[in-house]
Amino acid sequence: MVDPITLEVIQERLISIVREMRATLARVAYSSVLYEARDFSCVVMNARGEAVAQSEDNPGHIIPLPWSVRIAIERFRDDINPGDVILINDPYSGGTHLNDVAVICPVFVDGKLLLFPAIRAHWADVGGMTPGSLSGTSTEIFQEGVRIPPIKIYEGGKLVRGVADLMFANMRVEPERRGDLQAMIETCRTAERRINEMASKFGVERLLEAIGVILDRTEAQIRDLIGRIPDGVYVYEDYLDASGTTDDPVLLKTRIEVEGTDVHVDFTGTAPQVAGPINASLAVTTTAVFTILKTVLDPDLPVNQGAFRPVRVTAPEGTILNARFPAACGGFAEIRRRTQSVVMGALSRALPEAIAGDVKGSANHCYVGGLNPETNSHFIFYEYPAGGTGGYREADGSSAFRSFDEGDFSSIQPVESIENELPLVIERTAMRTDSGGPGTMRGGLGIERDVRVAIARASYSVLSDRCIIPPFGLHGGEAGAPNSFTYRHDGEERQPGKIPGKATGCPVVRDDVVLMRSAGGGGYGDPLARDPERVREDVRLGFVSETAASDHYGVVFARDGSVDGAATAARRTALDARRCHLTVAAHGASDGEYAHGRRYIQVHPVAAKRGGLVEGVPIEIVVPIGAPLRAWVRYNDAIPPDAVWIGPEGAAMIGVATGASVRLRVLELGHAIAPKVVAPMPARTPETVSA
Repeated sequence: MVDPITLEVIQERLISIVREMRATLARVAYSSVLYEARDFSCVVMNARGEAVAQSEDNPGHIIPLPWSVRIAIERFRDDINPGDVILINDPYSGGTHLNDVAVICPVFVDGKLLLFPAIRAHWADVGGMTPGSLSGTSTEIFQEGVRIPPIKIYEGGKLVRGVADLMFANMRVEPERRGDLQAMIETCRTAERRINEMASKFGVERLLEAIGVILDRTEAQIRDLIGRIPDGVYVYEDYLDASGTTDDPVLLKTRIEVEGTDVHVDFTGTAPQVAGPINASLAVTTTAVFTILKTVLDPDLPVNQGAFRPVRVTAPEGTILNARFPAACGGFAEIRRRTQSVVMGALSRALPEAIAGDVKGSANHCYVGGLNPETNSHFIFYEYPAGGTGGYREADGSSAFRSFDEGDFSSIQPVESIENELPLVIERTAMRTDSGGPGTMRGGLGIERDVRVAIARASYSVLSDRCIIPPFGLHGGEAGAPNSFTYRHDGEERQPGKIPGKATGCPVVRDDVVLMRSAGGGGYGDPLARDPERVREDVRLGFVSETAASDHYGVVFARDGSVDGAATAARRTALDARRCHLTVAAHGASDGEYAHGRRYIQVHPVAAKRGGLVEGVPIEIVVPIGAPLRAWVRYNDAIPPDAVWIGPEGAAMIGVATGASVRLRVLELGHAIAPKVVAPMPARTPETVSA
């Protein structure tokens, strides 16, 4: 039996190996996305493909890696030898998207396979139809670059040259790609030396015994924390903006069942996989679930395979959360974040004080690329602007900040790095006024960045989300401003694609300016309850405009800039009186809850006019505790003029019963898109509605 002190020493040394891997790769990588952005993650796994140790890494990279390792082990079986290096980026084999390439290096001690140090790193380009590979309008995996199943790039310590040459011949900026691969392999070699030192110090059997105890201990700890969640079933739904090929929203639904120390998260009812880049594997979906549970229950607990054991995740095959070949998967990060959103929304009623408002909700992949005539070589600018995090019980959200699910990434690329390496000029970087969701605790602000093209011609691609349907607030808090990615040509602002946030190879020319606007976090609590002095300080700092202070917070200022107490009280009373409150109609029937892949509520035209509700336009059903339910409006003159028909499933999601009062709030969409026209509901009697 390993004594407690030795156990702690072994665990911390394993974690320190991962940290040394991170530091090493950041120093020797060739591309700025690795040495500046640190868009990579490192992990140590055992011979069964179970995660043993990680550090301050991106959960989206790390948690699916064991899936990839287990698939590689199954593929090669007894043909894994010292000096082998396995390469994989296949989304259907535990991967994320094709740009995230994993290097897996087996470590043998005395002829026995002991551990696997592994790295998953974002390569700036892996081929495909546009510079940077990621595209907002790809429809199948072949358009997104070179798909690498588990293969040996080194065998017995020798480069498999034909495999390497074939792979790199299909990628842009080949020297960077080769350099990054070598940097990843050498980083794993550093880990191998440290593992050998540990094996020499503690002995192989003692080291393996300690690892087993560490995993079991973590499982026991996470089970204890899960046991504190009230047993029950929690449900919620949310939407991705669009598939990339149509402008219809894409539905995600979750059902979380907590029983004792076990959690089952099921995504039945989620949209089928789409002809667009927003599909993902079940490994990615599982990552999203675990990230939220870990963050909510104990963010400081070590992450290893033991923490995953109490959680079971299911999603029907052929949906966007468990996609089949040949679905495009470039937007896995968007899928992961929206999956996190629905899990947060479901848990917001189980653990209302532990959940924050929604975050920016997207990786915000922005690419400007082309051929630089001065160097006669391709260049790729990859930007990923951070945004605001959600307000929470104790404080406002953070601004221009990486959120809990992103690891140790930089918020944005440094100006000096961009202008030194690329034919671009950064004209402006600033906080985005009024982007944080209004609330008692305000959401954090997003970023504004203007990038001028300093070359004759280039292309601009975007893969993002939350550009139409914004991040939600909690407990009455309002949505943050959505992401926005446009460009300015001859003084006119334009969309780079037909659908906001989804663009492929839009031509841009010299002096065009790419305009990046990242989302703010959702607010927490009623904005009319925010301390007026905090609103005044927000206005002074430029976080909130005077107009928003009046319209959302009900704060009025005197001529000297101080808060006018009497006018503020009157303004808040007036704003509260304008709110649209309706009674929940009997909802025994489910017919009419969904159409065109979205939820509909039904109101009488008189109630709609009074509340400013427009047919075909989305609203939020606001409840005092939990996340708002989002739906689109339909008129039905058989509904009483003071009521709203939500439907049984929708009512269950937000925990309201027939006769309860709910508030309906118009949801402001990003980028004006004409509302989808729907036929009015046929006239029905109240008895039919409640049947």
